Amino acid sequence: MPSRGYIAPGLVLSLNPVFSTTTLDLQRDLRAIGYFAGPVDGVFGGMTRRCVIALQFDLMRNDGQSTAEDGNAPVAVKSYNNGSVTSLSGVVDQGLAACIAAMVDDSNFPKIPFSANPADDNQQALTAVGEAAASKVPLPFLLQILTQESGQRQFQVPSSSNQDNFVTVGLDHNDDANPAVVTSRGYGIGQFTLFHHPPTAEEVAGVVSNATLNAGAAISVLREKFDAFVVGPASTAQDRIVEHGMSPLRACRYAPDDAKYMKDCTNCCKAAGTFTVIAGQTPVYAGAPTNYGTTQYHGGNYAEVPVRANIPCDWPYAIRRYNGSGIDSYDYQAEVLTRIAG
Repeated sequence: MPSRGYIAPGLVLSLNPVFSTTTLDLQRDLRAIGYFAGPVDGVFGGMTRRCVIALQFDLMRNDGQSTAEDGNAPVAVKSYNNGSVTSLSGVVDQGLAACIAAMVDDSNFPKIPFSANPADDNQQALTAVGEAAASKVPLPFLLQILTQESGQRQFQVPSSSNQDNFVTVGLDHNDDANPAVVTSRGYGIGQFTLFHHPPTAEEVAGVVSNATLNAGAAISVLREKFDAFVVGPASTAQDRIVEHGMSPLRACRYAPDDAKYMKDCTNCCKAAGTFTVIAGQTPVYAGAPTNYGTTQYHGGNYAEVPVRANIPCDWPYAIRRYNGSGIDSYDYQAEVLTRIAG
């Protein structure tokens, strides 16, 4: 039985800037059931409160249905509500504490995996990424996408200020009416996304835990975006159409039998020249009705961004489509290209 200092008669936990092992126990269990992304630092701050609200919301409403076409959850979170969770207070009383413990103890509720040797496992994951990428996608682009998504970490590595060794999880909050609610979760090094919660046992054993499968999913998505979402047939990238028209896709300036094929990306980005992005002022492409902007995920201001149109391949457009098609995708693209150029 794990340590559960948060279960004690009459105990109530809420915002508190002081470290406590009780809050540390709470954060670990919230992390295990997928409502907390860290840091696991023993301080009940705003992030801990937000995840408590997200859990309270699900205990009242999550019936296991997915909000997208990725299947349903194996259990309904609201089935763990013992009748005491009736509001989004952000406070952990003993009624909510009992719900959390029940979810952690139930083998039917799949938990977020953790590693006893996360640094070693992360290095093995990066090796697996390189092997899986092969000639499917350019490794420098893929590695910087993984930096963007997870810091190239399948697992979090504990530090003095963050005792976290669970699989990296990214929590999206895209419900404007309920901003604390988790609308989707990205798992592992490639942030494989699921819209149902919790994941199934098969998903946890597969793409959530296995870095090769996780990175393989990212590779497949990136390749699909290149093949079908730049000049069609599924969709087009407007920045690419403006800058290069509907000409055939360009995988690389070098031939497939050249040692530099899809590997010399840093030099290509460096040779492209740079420009400065100012949020609210710089258009996302020439003549665009939209400018780069500051969002909940991106700053919107960037210096020395490689000039996308001068890079002799279409992967810059594919990495944007990897992130979607909205304003965030242009910021995402600028950040990835800047890191590739070094």
